[in-house]
Amino acid sequence: MSTIRLTMAQALVRYLCNQFTEIDGQREPLFPGVFAIFGHGNVTCLSEALEAVKDTLPTWRGQNEQSMALAAIGFAKATRRRQIMVATSSIGPGALNMVTAAGVAHTNRLPILLLAGDSFANRRPDPVMQQVEHFGNPTITVNDAFKAVTRYWDRIVHPEQILSSLPQAVAVMLDPADCGPAFIGLPQDVQEVAWDYPESFFAPTVHKVPRPRPDRDSLAEAVRVLKAAKRPLIISGGGVRYSGAETALAAFAEKHGIPLCETIAGKGTVTHDHPAHVGPIGIVGSTSANALAAEADVVLAVGTRLMDFTTGSWTAFSPDARFVSINAARWDANKHRAVAVVGDALETVGELEAALGDHKADGAWTEKGRLEFAKWNDALDGYQKPTNAPVPTYAQVVGIVNSKAKDRDLIITAAGGLPGEVMKNWRVKAPNTFDCEFGFSCMGYEIAAGWGAAMADSTRTPIVMIGDGTYMMMNSDIYSTVLSGHKMILLVCDNGGYAVINRLQNAKGTPGFNNLIKDCRVKEPFAVDFAKHAEAMGALTRRVESLADLGDAVEWAQTTDRTTVITIVSDAFTWTPGDAWWDVGVPQVSERAEVNAASKDQLEGRRKQRVGV
Repeated sequence: MSTIRLTMAQALVRYLCNQFTEIDGQREPLFPGVFAIFGHGNVTCLSEALEAVKDTLPTWRGQNEQSMALAAIGFAKATRRRQIMVATSSIGPGALNMVTAAGVAHTNRLPILLLAGDSFANRRPDPVMQQVEHFGNPTITVNDAFKAVTRYWDRIVHPEQILSSLPQAVAVMLDPADCGPAFIGLPQDVQEVAWDYPESFFAPTVHKVPRPRPDRDSLAEAVRVLKAAKRPLIISGGGVRYSGAETALAAFAEKHGIPLCETIAGKGTVTHDHPAHVGPIGIVGSTSANALAAEADVVLAVGTRLMDFTTGSWTAFSPDARFVSINAARWDANKHRAVAVVGDALETVGELEAALGDHKADGAWTEKGRLEFAKWNDALDGYQKPTNAPVPTYAQVVGIVNSKAKDRDLIITAAGGLPGEVMKNWRVKAPNTFDCEFGFSCMGYEIAAGWGAAMADSTRTPIVMIGDGTYMMMNSDIYSTVLSGHKMILLVCDNGGYAVINRLQNAKGTPGFNNLIKDCRVKEPFAVDFAKHAEAMGALTRRVESLADLGDAVEWAQTTDRTTVITIVSDAFTWTPGDAWWDVGVPQVSERAEVNAASKDQLEGRRKQRVGV
């Protein structure tokens, strides 16, 4: 057997460089780059290996371990899970900073390879700096924290172990059912060890994402249920987009006259004006989709895990509604007593189409979908219509930005009030131009994801919308994008604090407390000049005072040569109405009458919940 002598770190990097994928018929690197902050635990060995291949496997310097890993996740979303970025950190706090990002990837079924330094396998110098000691179990390090938020976890304590570990990590990250983050801990003394690796391990390998086809019997049952349906409804989830099934599902819905709504991850499956589209569903959804969900007798859920924001905490549907769930993951397909059709979305929709033939839903039901959606669009026009109010609403701001965005511009948001406002008010102009990370609702995802998305596709501009709270939490990748030349347009809506959670707090009976800056324990509230702050990090900036100025600013931002930040003061108390219910904990006993009333209402809502498994 022909071998090559390399350190474990060198061998790991060489393996990554020789993994490829196919995108639109072209061979591309499976691992196109590495986000890194070097420290003790990865700076001497892993960085030495990465430096040697810097022109093949580019390394990008992060400002914060969490944000660089979030950038890698934004990249994965933008490439629809076809390419995987790597994020590496030192041991201790550097590694733990990436745990939150791992949670984002795990929740959203997104691939990222996390490589963290670890303490010495031989334990000779223990305890080393940044090592957290566990007196009863010395095998535990901070890297064990990743076990709760990764799909694959390993610690390399012998250089030969990467021969089996790396292929398994890749297999997990490319599997449509198990897709998620992979973590590998790298003890610093093991990284330095030289080993005779088989040359065959480094042979160029082209990976293809598997497309499992559905079981014939479960597909036949799904066809039987759909043919018997009087009022069918399609829910399109993120799995549709990752499968590349957008066109197939859109054509399926139109041909069979079935109204199609979208989850948060699925928004962007179709354009806003697609004939079958009836809007987003659920708590941050449209009155049109929710009205149809309440009457649907069969729900065809494709590529969705049916989270509470989609189902209205399982109050959005009739108790008698039947579910047919198409999903690559058995776990998701079997929820709520659904007819589980386990398989790839594109393959399964194709086979379902062939089996249904010319069957169409009742014309009156199809027409109801069109009428409800027309009413929703009229409502949006009203919410977005400019007024003379001194402070604009989120709906008005989103409407202006949406009208100025180019067809392929990618809108990105995550936590706070903007997910609901963008879900409702953003009218998608082209498929796969919408990224709202609301599975983990991670404040700080947005700017980092904009960096990753800009890196993934230089032919379109990410438009990132955030609130002032998110900006304060994580903004350093504005600097990263200017340094690296990856442009985004960032819109900061300053509403004086954590406004949407203040809204929930107030709605459940507690007066404003510790959310809006004015309601916090502070010496004197004051506003941050976000434009000046972003300018100090190299961005071009503009602070606007009106909706007209906002439109002009967005047009200007599209002509600039670097990341451009626009700030506007927005209303903290006016929100686009919704009609879905949400289950949250409310105190059953309180000295406040408002809290007691809210608790009573919450218990009443729970009586309407569909009880499933």
